[in-house]
Amino acid sequence: MGSDHRIYGLVGKKLGHSFSRDFFGEKFKKEGINAEYVNYEIPTINQFPEIIKATPGIAGLNVTIPYKESVIQFLDALAPMAARIGAVNTIQITRTESGVRLTGHNTDIIGFTESIRPHLVKPHRKALMLGSGGAAKAMRAGLETLGLTIESVSRHAGQSDYTYEDLTPEIIQEHTVIVNATPLGMWPETETAPDIPYGAIGPEHVIFDAVYNPDPTLFLKKCQEQGADVISGIGMLHGQAIAAWKIWNGKTLISE
Repeated sequence: MGSDHRIYGLVGKKLGHSFSRDFFGEKFKKEGINAEYVNYEIPTINQFPEIIKATPGIAGLNVTIPYKESVIQFLDALAPMAARIGAVNTIQITRTESGVRLTGHNTDIIGFTESIRPHLVKPHRKALMLGSGGAAKAMRAGLETLGLTIESVSRHAGQSDYTYEDLTPEIIQEHTVIVNATPLGMWPETETAPDIPYGAIGPEHVIFDAVYNPDPTLFLKKCQEQGADVISGIGMLHGQAIAAWKIWNGKTLISE
């Protein structure tokens, strides 16, 4: 392998659906980069320090569901945008004389804003965010930078602006941007979708789904049948992965 062999990886709970390993594996092969990308599937975030300790050649990590928030306790520093969002999906690893330094970044916001911005050509003002986890926090921040007002939806009262039971056709029509930041519809549960009044969706709506497998999801199919402009999560994934690669290689990102 050689002394310059680098290891990158993805930390999550269930990684059977992982896009990152394929993306980076192909990149390393195509560009002749002496590196590999490993999936680190751990049942609890408390095992995170063991990954760092057991992998001397580790050069960078991605973080996915459900650890984007809980991983922060193990990091030495946060980039400004990650601190603002309160969630991390990319970890920069630097080595100093005193040991390893872990800095958390959020590239989800970069991938998301790059993906949805071209679709916001109409006077969209209000957005509904389905879900409240780490991905939702990044996408909320992205919509705020694009000038939208966001209201959130969750399953339980008191955790958001609305529950799914609260959603009326009028609320759906008022919010012309709707973002699914939940794992609903993700393989293998492909016949599930957020419980919203789809009949109120129309051609004026822009619908984004962070789920990318399958592509399209049932959520996007239902919205597309109503004439909406739908966006799958694959563009966001590509954007956040490229941004992560730049961070790992010491390139400055404007948003940070």
